[in-house]
Amino acid sequence: MKANPHDIFSKLYSWCRERDFAGFDPFDGLNSRVFQALPLKNVRTARLLWTQFFKRSPINLRSIVGIVPERNAKGIALFALASLAKYRTEQTKEWEIEANEHLDDLMSMALKGFKGPAWGYNFDWQGRAFFAPKGTPTVVPTAFAARALVTAAEVLDGDHLRYARTVCDFILNDLNRSEETADEICFSYSPRDRTRVFNASLLAGETLAKIGQLTKERSLCDFGMRAARYVIRRQRADGSWAYGADDYQSWADNFHTAFILSSLSRIIDSCEGALDEFEPALVRGYEFWRERFFLSNGWPKYFPDRLYPADAHSAGAALVTLADLSGRMPGAMLLAEKIIEWAFDNLWNPAGYFYYQKQRLYRNRIAYMRWSEAWLCYGAAMMQEASQNRLR
Repeated sequence: MKANPHDIFSKLYSWCRERDFAGFDPFDGLNSRVFQALPLKNVRTARLLWTQFFKRSPINLRSIVGIVPERNAKGIALFALASLAKYRTEQTKEWEIEANEHLDDLMSMALKGFKGPAWGYNFDWQGRAFFAPKGTPTVVPTAFAARALVTAAEVLDGDHLRYARTVCDFILNDLNRSEETADEICFSYSPRDRTRVFNASLLAGETLAKIGQLTKERSLCDFGMRAARYVIRRQRADGSWAYGADDYQSWADNFHTAFILSSLSRIIDSCEGALDEFEPALVRGYEFWRERFFLSNGWPKYFPDRLYPADAHSAGAALVTLADLSGRMPGAMLLAEKIIEWAFDNLWNPAGYFYYQKQRLYRNRIAYMRWSEAWLCYGAAMMQEASQNRLR
């Protein structure tokens, strides 16, 4: 099989479907029944070290310590988006059914007890800034769930827009926010923290802007514009963005940059006046990302200044972003074709899935359902749709 997006998608989606879209995750170490039985589960440093060990280990020891494959809400959102892209491309009943099944699953996974529906991860997560127990609502899976619902509202029958609108209530009432100036805003990662993570806040802004466009609520678009201003005003001189506003968040990486570019593009498409105000920053960011995060053969670097690790998540997120930007940035799909070719040559297992990472001396051959497979499904489906649109 050659690196054809249609063939890759078909085999990869079938592999995921056979497993009911459940799998392991790089960050699911704290789901271990062994670790949860230890007093160390209450120690921040122990939680960090345990999580990082399983994230970095090339040997999958999860079954030994009582970690089982599970569904992940963000992963289901990505599979819903992939199915919706296939439906837009092929207009078949099969993909309409697949998309609706994922959307039903996604809505059933929404967390209750907040001002609006929200989604989180299926594992405890210890970051440097805060601890999020399993079931904590966080903005990133919530924003991708909202993106799936908004996309469904545009292409399927159903009441998806009404449900998507209620997600705005979570973003506006449950998340903390920093109002740095009168015309900019930064949303927190979760209700439990006050971190200022650029891509996460911008995903919240994208959600508000897109839903505001569809419901014709100018106030929601205004929040999206304010979130975009916060991020673009913190763009570095070389066009890059750090991960966040604090000193310990000063690194830049491939897929978080891709998220910023996609969200900026979607806000530009949703809000009146956004094109003139935000496009220069989008172009500078895209040029940095394209030139510093990829080799000429499509190799997706995790960080701009080193070759390794080369990561399936970086490849998948890049395909989505390049498809989003294909009508705006010349040559975007040519780069996408190189990236999927590289991923197929270096990370593809003929059984039908992608490995996690290519390191300097070895490949990490673990399959991660949300991190790798869902993103590459979404990316391959978006590539097919963008290619079809170019031929129209």
